[in-house]
Amino acid sequence: MTRKILIIDDDADLSMLICDMYEDYGYETAHVTNAADAYAWMEKHTCDLILLDINLPETTGFEVCREIRSVSAVPIIFASARTSEDDKITGLDIGGDDYLSKPYSLRELLSRTNSLLRRTYGGQEDTQELTISDSDANRIVIYPVERRVTRNGAPVSLALREYDLLLYMARHRGEALPKERLIQEVWGAFSEVEMSTLTVHIRWLREKLEVCPSRPELIQTVWGIGYMLQ
Repeated sequence: MTRKILIIDDDADLSMLICDMYEDYGYETAHVTNAADAYAWMEKHTCDLILLDINLPETTGFEVCREIRSVSAVPIIFASARTSEDDKITGLDIGGDDYLSKPYSLRELLSRTNSLLRRTYGGQEDTQELTISDSDANRIVIYPVERRVTRNGAPVSLALREYDLLLYMARHRGEALPKERLIQEVWGAFSEVEMSTLTVHIRWLREKLEVCPSRPELIQTVWGIGYMLQ
C-alpha cells in the first residue's frame, strides 16, 4: 500500500518541492493551503500522515490540529517558522507527533516522516500477507502490496471501501471497533458518511467472505459498540 501524505501549508513553492520529494520516494501527496480546504479534502479522502504549518490564513495550525484530533489519530508533523519553545510545547501537547522548525532540510523531513510512519503503522505491515481465516472450508488471505484478497485460493472482488474496511479490521483483529472509529479511519476524519453506509459494507463483506452470511463467524457484531474481526 502506498502511503498518502496531506500537506497543509500556504507556501505553494515549498509545498511543491516537498510533494516532489515525497513522490520521488514512493509516497502519494495532496496539498491544500488553508483549513477550509483541508477539512473539505478530509471529508472525501483519508491520509496516513499530515504535514501541518502553523501560520495559515484565517486560523492557525494549532486550531486545525485540535479539530483533527477530535476525530482522528492520524500522525501529524508540525513544520513552521515559529521556533519558540512555547510553540513547540503547544504543538506537541495538543496532539502533534513531531515538530520541525523552518528552514529544515528535505532529508531531515523525509527521515522524520519515515520514522513516524514506522512507529505508527509498523515497518513490515505492507509486505506481509494477512491470513484472516485458515479453516479448510474458508481460507481468506489479504495481500496488502497488491491490494487483493483471496478465498480458498480464488480472488475476491472487493470495492475500494470494502477492501479498506477489511484491511483496517484485519490490522485490529480481536478488537471491538466502534462504528464511529471505523467510519473516521476508513472513510475519512471529516466524512459525513452515515452509519447505514458502514452497515451495508459490513453486509457486503459478509456475503463475500462468510460461509454462512446470515450467521457470521468471521465479522461479528459487538452489540452497543460496533464490529470485530475474529
